[in-house]
Amino acid sequence: MSKKPGILADHAIAALLEHNNLTTVSPLDHDQIQPASLDLRLGAKAYRVRASFLPGPQHRVSDKLERLSMHEIDLTQGAVLETGCVYIVELMEGLNLPENLSASTNPKSSTGRLDIFTRVITDFAQEFDIIPAGYEGRLYLEISPRTFPVIVRQGSRLSQIRFRSGHAVLAEDALMVLHRAETLVASDMPNISDGGIALSIDLEGEGLVGYRGKHHTGVIDVDRKAGYDILDFWEPIEGRGKGELILDPDEFYILVSREAVHVPPLYAAEMTPFDPLVGEFRVHYAGFFDPGFGHAGAGGKGARAVLEVRSHEVPFILEHGQIVGRLVYEHMMDPPTALYGSGLGSNYQAQGLKLSKHFRVG
Repeated sequence: MSKKPGILADHAIAALLEHNNLTTVSPLDHDQIQPASLDLRLGAKAYRVRASFLPGPQHRVSDKLERLSMHEIDLTQGAVLETGCVYIVELMEGLNLPENLSASTNPKSSTGRLDIFTRVITDFAQEFDIIPAGYEGRLYLEISPRTFPVIVRQGSRLSQIRFRSGHAVLAEDALMVLHRAETLVASDMPNISDGGIALSIDLEGEGLVGYRGKHHTGVIDVDRKAGYDILDFWEPIEGRGKGELILDPDEFYILVSREAVHVPPLYAAEMTPFDPLVGEFRVHYAGFFDPGFGHAGAGGKGARAVLEVRSHEVPFILEHGQIVGRLVYEHMMDPPTALYGSGLGSNYQAQGLKLSKHFRVG
């Protein structure tokens, strides 16, 4: 493994397993390791809890579960998780990280596009989704379906983990240099500030510009591909030439960026999930973009970012071209063996506006 700072690539993640820095209840699935991340699998039991929580510096997650758990759910045969409820599931993967290696987690793209709110919790944690260098212990996933009830089971993958050594984020001047060389977003005048490069919303045209999640739908099996009719779960949104969309409070929308996104092979990117400077809404639950996303050599020329958007307390008007989030780029420690989209069964390479893999196209 290279000594320089950066995000660990697929072959280095596999090496973590060999050196017992990554532990598993059962062998990894053949496609579980991604170019710059590892999918995390649900364990055998879920616990319905009264409310979300953090264990704090003096407690393990299991200590809090003893007090806050309302009932236990067997996931070995599959179970329905209801909207508006909070569940905690121990994951099949655990960690024994060296002192020079930290990690962060995020929902998978398909998880975000179903509006399933997930966060990873560690023992003694004081924040979600951040795993400190040297952490040794179990991993737990908080799950709260927001729009659709879902069926999950042991082995379902809702979240992913990214490992890093040192500080790998590109400074703004380096980001500008990289953009000029590689065209990170399809814009001649990129907005680079706050450590990231801006993405804006595409609401132009007369046709389809997005989807709004319906209420009181049937359940969605998170492991079933192309199994559901779009109109049973989503209301299509037509642009009608207005170039704007009013976000209703607590409604869930699937929209798309105006710019195509490119993540070169030696870099990884992450979408900042919420920026209070651009409006009272949250954008993109699933923030990891792997090396090769939108890269022409991996079949992704022109891949735009699909955005999961939820307004909060007040209605908010989005206008075409309005900035809705920023991409932060990090160095890879080493090149990945395979890029995103290169024979990996990647569902969202070369995408435009696209729902999750669970829905039938056409």
